[in-house]
Amino acid sequence: MMVKPLARIALFPFRLAYCLYALLLFVAGIVLVLPFVAFFSFQPAPRGGNRIYRICRWWDMGWLTLVGIRHRNRYESEPDPRRQYIFISNHISYLDIPMILRAIRRDSIRVLGKVEMARIPLFGYIYSRAVVMVDRRNAQERSRSVRELKGVLSMGVSVFIFPEGTFNETGLPLKEFFDGAFRIAIETQTPLQPILFLGTYELMHYRSIFSLRPGRLQSVFLPAVEVQGLGLADLPVLKERVYRQMEANLLKYEAPWVAVGGTRKSS
Repeated sequence: MMVKPLARIALFPFRLAYCLYALLLFVAGIVLVLPFVAFFSFQPAPRGGNRIYRICRWWDMGWLTLVGIRHRNRYESEPDPRRQYIFISNHISYLDIPMILRAIRRDSIRVLGKVEMARIPLFGYIYSRAVVMVDRRNAQERSRSVRELKGVLSMGVSVFIFPEGTFNETGLPLKEFFDGAFRIAIETQTPLQPILFLGTYELMHYRSIFSLRPGRLQSVFLPAVEVQGLGLADLPVLKERVYRQMEANLLKYEAPWVAVGGTRKSS
């Protein structure tokens, strides 16, 4: 019965060394891409933003490779590269952020991100130039971010939103969704593209960045959800439909964070 605790103690120095190695590589990547991000940020939209995403994708791919994390996309339905989408996914780990860049292989995309991340030294500068920031505690800021996302879509650029807003710590497949992604989809008549991020919970638990370990990640593209002809009165039904689609598939793929019997009761 003492084998597992003793094994964890014995492996702790190696896990710590690995996490510090990954952190140093991450910081080195920031230093490398920072001048490019600064230069591209002065270029007109959307070209400058697209180039920022391209350089960040190279950084992301290099970092994941060097820390021993492999990734693959699985397509139950493949998005049309000629169409715009509002991409949405489950959210349960810090690794979900690099997953966005690995899963969605297009430069013409902008991510809705939490304003708190912009306060991190150096990384915050890159983050502020690459995402549309939102402060969910402030109604005016939420409205501003919605207007900015609509402006991004009007330029022919897709957007990515975590509809749960923050980490899912409920033991259910998903937290309750916010309305934002679905409202924007209806108001701009842009289809929703659900994706499942699998493996991030196992490789980096949301409680600690020092839980990182090497392994495999997978992004599953579910069938896109069309919104053509829908109005705001249809928002609750649309949100519930997408929630149920993602929930059912997280259960199908045996998402490990789901507690026994962990499904939301119908409202």
